[in-house]
Amino acid sequence: MFSISTQAKYWLFTGETELATCRAEANRSYISSRRAHLTDNEVASCFLTPMEEKLLSRQYEVVLRKFCSEFQPPMPKCVIGTSLAYFKRFYVHNSNMDYHPKDIMLTCVYLACKVEEFYVPIGQFVKNLRGDREKFADAILSFELTLMSKLNYHLTVHNPFRPMEGFIIDIKTRYKDIQNIEIVRRTAEEFMERSLQSDACLIFSPAQIALAALSFGATKEGLSLDRYIKEILFKTATEKEAEDTLYQLRRVKFIVKNTESVPREQAQAIQKKLDQCRNQENNPDSDVYKQRMLEKLDEEEDVRHRKRAKLVADDEPMFFSLEQDR
Repeated sequence: MFSISTQAKYWLFTGETELATCRAEANRSYISSRRAHLTDNEVASCFLTPMEEKLLSRQYEVVLRKFCSEFQPPMPKCVIGTSLAYFKRFYVHNSNMDYHPKDIMLTCVYLACKVEEFYVPIGQFVKNLRGDREKFADAILSFELTLMSKLNYHLTVHNPFRPMEGFIIDIKTRYKDIQNIEIVRRTAEEFMERSLQSDACLIFSPAQIALAALSFGATKEGLSLDRYIKEILFKTATEKEAEDTLYQLRRVKFIVKNTESVPREQAQAIQKKLDQCRNQENNPDSDVYKQRMLEKLDEEEDVRHRKRAKLVADDEPMFFSLEQDR
């Protein structure tokens, strides 16, 4: 199923270089539409750089994980994985300055709950938040359609959790060199948890991430899965295909192991800078946003009035014709 999915077709990139290019373009596009007559030095001091956006997104991914881990009722792993996938996909082609990560983060989680059939009513969802829950609910619901649109309605996410279970069963069944593969489970799961904070899901397939996690766990236990990969998984493949797979697994491990946390002070400084350059049209606290929402409601009300008027107009001729027939 993954090989023919929208995830495989539209949301896998060649590597971190391509991702950086896409994010830099989103950053450049936002700044160019708002820089007016500012000099390059003024732009650098006023707007976020692509690296600052990446660091801020990473910090909010940590916040998203913490929110999900404390969520009540307890949230399945697939919801967490899908939430993070949505968040990462969104900021490949959109700027933090255009849409604040706080609003998109919560909307990603709420949408993932629906898609992964862990539906939680919005009232119960916002009970997990501190602060003005009504305002949170309004923001989440107002950004939900925007999020789906920016994701091109590609809402199905293939997570690595199920492939890992499949590999464990397969190793138990067909690879007798390892008597107890369960001893690597905890380390492999920790690796997959770390992979959620990296860009791995935008570069590698779920099966590659899962196999890399098991390989990482096996190495920690003094074991090796190379023979399992070459002689069982790729028994009918060429030597080059098997070697290419092992290379991809090394890439996964390198990217995951080199994903570092963002120092709190640095994240706070970027956050402060963002407050000065964010798009006020997408800021639920701004007068511009509130006015736009009122105009939208007025437009919707006008549409409803026109529809009702049309229904009445369509019904009138039939009413009179019936009277005449009598």
